[in-house]
Amino acid sequence: MSEKVVIALGGNAILQPKQEATYENQLENVRKSTEIIAKIIKNGHEVVVTHGNGPQVGNILRQNEEAKEVVPPFPLDVCSAESQGFIGYMMDQTLKNELHKLGLDNQVISMLTQTEVDKKDPAFEDPSKPIGVFYSEEEAKKLAQEKGWDVKEDAGRGWRRVVASPRPTSILGSETIKLLTDQKVIVIASGGGGIPVIKQEDGTYKGIEAVIDKDRSGFKLAEEAKADVLMILTDVDNVFVNYGKPDQKALGSITLEEAKQYEAEGQFSAGSMGPKMEAAIKFAELGGRAIICSLDQADLAVEGKAGTQIQK
Repeated sequence: MSEKVVIALGGNAILQPKQEATYENQLENVRKSTEIIAKIIKNGHEVVVTHGNGPQVGNILRQNEEAKEVVPPFPLDVCSAESQGFIGYMMDQTLKNELHKLGLDNQVISMLTQTEVDKKDPAFEDPSKPIGVFYSEEEAKKLAQEKGWDVKEDAGRGWRRVVASPRPTSILGSETIKLLTDQKVIVIASGGGGIPVIKQEDGTYKGIEAVIDKDRSGFKLAEEAKADVLMILTDVDNVFVNYGKPDQKALGSITLEEAKQYEAEGQFSAGSMGPKMEAAIKFAELGGRAIICSLDQADLAVEGKAGTQIQK
């Protein structure tokens, strides 16, 4: 049965840990990702792809810092847009190529996507998301004074700039995304959680320096595009309970109530699986099917044969 699937790619789908961030390395990683996505499309499903951008936007920020004496640095929302552009280009091109190999001629489009956040979100009062390069304490505090940044010590590794991570309230352009997918167009959208914007009193939009959690944004995209399936791809085949303990257990198909119970028990850490399960549970509450699985099993997972599957 054909379903509309929002596929949320993790950062490893673009750049592996400790891998040099060359264009060639990232292009090959993206090609491998789109090879799997092409199989899902060949099986008859409508697809929207979203993705992370953490390492990429971090490198753009570093380029800004290194070249600031020569070229004026850009604000974070613009850096997010830059990362969306070049990742979207790689995905658009490689997905078209992989579809061509399978004898398919589906249209593919990459949409530069803005995500609305609430300027009164409490996250703006307590910036906590580390971004960019590491500094000494002295450098960090000097930059904080000069630029009005918030800086914090990051897990003993040095000092970094921190920004707010507000919740997404709306994906701008989601109606267009829905119309396109209804016409079997594959859409790449909302990369890195989307470019964060706020609505001003006069109804116009303005960019704001923040980072939106890509899993929360993926849920909002799936909700507004009226998807049947939200599939969050990560670096493990399944979600686990009692992770790292002798009684560790991989979760297969579970009910929404079971998922909520595990969440209430604190089974999922805030820094890794927590946001993914939060997004999956919210989507299942809407009546959809949520999947968390590894990239290499994504085509099987859509058919219900792999991964952690959550439904009412």
